[in-house]
Amino acid sequence: MGSEMDPLLLACSYFRRRKFQLCADLCTQMLEKSPYDQAAWILKARALTEMVYIDEIDVDQEGIAEMILDENAIAQVPRPGTSLKLPGTNQPGGPSQAVRPITQAGRPITAFLRPNTQSGRPSTMEQAIRTPRTAYTARPITSSSGRFIRLGTALFEYIFHHENDVKTALDLAALSTEHSQYKDWWWKVQLGKCYYRLGMYREAEKQFKSALKQQEMVDTFLYLAKVYILLDQPVTALNLFKQGLDKFPGEVTLLCGIARIYEEMNNSSSAAEFYKEVLKQDNTNVEAIACIGSNHFYSDQPEIALRFYRRLLQMGVYNCQLFNNLGLCCFYAQQYDMTLTSFERALSLAENEEETADVWYNLGHVAVGIGDMNLAHQCFRLALVNNNNHAEAYNNLAVLELRRGHVEQIGDLQRSYIAAQKSEEAFPDHVDTQHLIKQLKQHFAML
Repeated sequence: MGSEMDPLLLACSYFRRRKFQLCADLCTQMLEKSPYDQAAWILKARALTEMVYIDEIDVDQEGIAEMILDENAIAQVPRPGTSLKLPGTNQPGGPSQAVRPITQAGRPITAFLRPNTQSGRPSTMEQAIRTPRTAYTARPITSSSGRFIRLGTALFEYIFHHENDVKTALDLAALSTEHSQYKDWWWKVQLGKCYYRLGMYREAEKQFKSALKQQEMVDTFLYLAKVYILLDQPVTALNLFKQGLDKFPGEVTLLCGIARIYEEMNNSSSAAEFYKEVLKQDNTNVEAIACIGSNHFYSDQPEIALRFYRRLLQMGVYNCQLFNNLGLCCFYAQQYDMTLTSFERALSLAENEEETADVWYNLGHVAVGIGDMNLAHQCFRLALVNNNNHAEAYNNLAVLELRRGHVEQIGDLQRSYIAAQKSEEAFPDHVDTQHLIKQLKQHFAML
């Protein structure tokens, strides 16, 4: 008769294979027989933590409290090139096909959807309520993974991530820091994470700086940079990242951090240079490939951008956004045979109405490019059917209504003005819409 496998080893096997629920259940059975088994407690806490773990470095969504009570504002009118809220305009000459679009928060749209930048700062209470908290991580393993060696560290991670009880986690971290006579850098980082989660950014900054003095770790540089970015100090964050690169040459996460800041500051040329450095270290980095491809597209080089997007396709990336970009690149590179096929695939892969609306909006641009204004009108209408707040679609419908027939016809002008007003409601700071409304008012004055 074969002997049964030791329950603790079996639980460890489940954990390594990421079967966390089975691991936790088996640990529970062991603890019923032996309530003081520390190994079982640690493993159970780890398993429950991993089930809900969010990498604090990548994920950052501002909630309603941060939107209303911003006590960390440094300057209302920052100097040009020193703020992420008012990015610079040191972009090379605009491309012939399009000007790089911006979000409703005023930042340039990046080529890679990141949890902390996908929506920007919510402009209204309704947007803040609708904004979902991203519950995934692109970096499942961090440098802190090896710290699960004591019950205290496993307990902290369980309280912080699984229970989301930041106050209790803060108390535990403070007691542990004091017990270690303020010589344990890891507990200082955990204190900083708790302060950050509670919105006490200056206290978090102090803890991260103190931890770096004792032990320089990549994650600590990333955490501290997050604080500076949230305080709208991108230049300080850039200097910190470069300081980290001196200690960890070629570290991809630090290079990506620099590139992201340059991209948010609308300095796409510098961002592209650092993304190229990323590819030298890791030639399969999806973010770098996507962002370099986007930079080439908006630099009027659709053929080169097409190579990067095809590379992503070869790597197994298969989603609506990629086929949408492929369709645009094929169109502007005059490879018309693949244009509609790519857009059809993008529509079939769209996961929500917003994605569908964006595809129809881009198809409307293709229709304008081939001179079929009726098709363009239908495409922009379909974009609005899927997303009634699509400001750009309203704007382009207004332009099409203005171009239809004679501008002296009051009906055409009224339809155009109504569409332009809806565009302004959806995106008040849209420059093209403001210019269009001014033109329409001049036409009305001439009638």
